Amino acid sequence: MKNNVSRASILAAMLLSFNLPASAANNVDQLLNLSQTEFGLLARDFTAAASYKAVAPGAPLGITGFDIGAELSVTQLANDNVWKKAGADISSLILPKIHLHKGLPFNIDLGASLAAMPDSDIKIMGLEARYAILAGGIAEPSLSMRVAVTRLSGVSQLDLETKSIELTAAKGFLIFTPYVGVGRVWGSVTPHAGSLYKVSPVANKLYAGLNTNFGWINVAGEADRTGDNDTFSIKLGFRW
Repeated sequence: MKNNVSRASILAAMLLSFNLPASAANNVDQLLNLSQTEFGLLARDFTAAASYKAVAPGAPLGITGFDIGAELSVTQLANDNVWKKAGADISSLILPKIHLHKGLPFNIDLGASLAAMPDSDIKIMGLEARYAILAGGIAEPSLSMRVAVTRLSGVSQLDLETKSIELTAAKGFLIFTPYVGVGRVWGSVTPHAGSLYKVSPVANKLYAGLNTNFGWINVAGEADRTGDNDTFSIKLGFRW
């Protein structure tokens, strides 16, 4: 176990190092160019992209369990022309992340993530708490409820926070665990530029994924639809 923990620590450190941008060409630092309507469209995109994505099934890890991984999420922007006016000439928001989940007693898991967008000062931290209503087993699926929050940092002209609640069902077959889920996301996006004012996007969320375990090595992929935005994520790490 020590050897695998060490490998996971190295993996996380490498990703965190990769996340530190050499330049910041795609900062969202020109909000003065936007109308209030355009800012609302940007806020919807940003809320969907920044909202918490566990990329994991809902079965509890157990008191000795860990899930540590490096993740890459790509969110397609529905309003990339607005992002360009705001200073970020991009059509998708690419977020490398590090993830950690820890199992606790009573079918409770806690999780955290840290993301940083390359070529930008955008950084997003997320926290989650998950409770398995059904722990799952050989014959029965797992069913879990997750609550999560995320917060943006690094963008001087913008504050962003999301809150979400999700319900995830999963069923394992040998080394494969497909899962599906549904949820709701609430955003709070506050500008610090000109006469723009705060908006609070709300979006429904649907997602499906596949988790695969090769011993302690774990590979997971997930497709997520939040509001009008599609996100595709892949995670590689260790799960036990």
